[in-house]
Amino acid sequence: MKNRFLPFMLIQIFVFVMLTTGCGKAQSNINTISMPPGFKISVYAIGVDGARSLTLAENGTVFVGSRSQGRVYALVDENGDGKKVAVLTVASNLDTPNGVVFHNGSLYVAENSRILRYDNILENLNQPKTPVVVYDMLPTERHHGWKFIGVGPDEKLYVPVGAPCNICASGDERFASIMRMNLDGSEAEIFASGVRNTVGFDWHPLSGELYFTDNGRDWLGDDLPPDELNYAPQKGLHFGYPYYYGDNIPDPEFKEQPQISSLTMPAIKLGAHVAPLGMRFYTGKMFPNEYRNQIFIAEHGSWNRTSLVGYQIILVSLQDGKPISQEVFAKGWLNSAVPWGRPVDVLVMPDGALLVSDDRANVIYRISYEGEKG
Repeated sequence: MKNRFLPFMLIQIFVFVMLTTGCGKAQSNINTISMPPGFKISVYAIGVDGARSLTLAENGTVFVGSRSQGRVYALVDENGDGKKVAVLTVASNLDTPNGVVFHNGSLYVAENSRILRYDNILENLNQPKTPVVVYDMLPTERHHGWKFIGVGPDEKLYVPVGAPCNICASGDERFASIMRMNLDGSEAEIFASGVRNTVGFDWHPLSGELYFTDNGRDWLGDDLPPDELNYAPQKGLHFGYPYYYGDNIPDPEFKEQPQISSLTMPAIKLGAHVAPLGMRFYTGKMFPNEYRNQIFIAEHGSWNRTSLVGYQIILVSLQDGKPISQEVFAKGWLNSAVPWGRPVDVLVMPDGALLVSDDRANVIYRISYEGEKG
């Protein structure tokens, strides 16, 4: 019997190979990126291989994690103007050090199955001290094993554990969750469940409540399920995976879905397969006032869709703390069948500029505003 899914699958395999092997080497063509009037994008740092998650130290140094390179970088802006940025490798030979967060003078790094802490990192950029192992009891599975990490207003470390598969129910409650623990790794617990794979979260600057992106499952077609921006104001909520997606629609993988009392719908549904990763509330003063306390999300872009989508920065607008709309803020990384760049994370700088990491072009961009503020 002829397999009617074969042509579709061959297309996805071809796209996946191009994205992961760099078929037709990506060329940074920054002039193709379009944004609202008054905004400008420039290259902040080059040669940041596999640039992923971003975090900021109090002196303006930016730390960058990577997924496939095993390195953590420090970006030092020598003149403070974003034009002469040194790229230093502060750690290497790590296991998928995607997640980084700077807190109280220390750099926390999330590997595949453990969390490290580099103390007094700013004084030791050229020769960091041996890291302290904060926590080493995370699962070792590699499917969705790369981690984001953050420190919440409650002074606890938050780290997600992605599902060890595309779609499955696991007996280990840590999978498909967001965990939290004390800064020393003690009292680890599940904060949110039913989270297939989040690689970005942030806390509302006024309410201190958690928002996070989540990547939906694959192989339900081009337009299902939606990726999500979620809102977790309290511990104990369940966001559906693997039994439900979108507006709590039952997943066809399961003949029966359990009743979940804490089942929570998305704060806003994003496009299917756009792969939302890093997100930040804009807390700077450079951009016009309407951007204040709104959310920027980096869409890494699809790999298993007939026509590629994502590869852009979107703006989610909130009213009374609730997302009410989304729109494209910056696009142009996808101008043909093969994208030349893939946005991963965003970071608000002290001067109000927005940094964007790109793990395909291996650069960090800086978005500034030079127009009238009204």
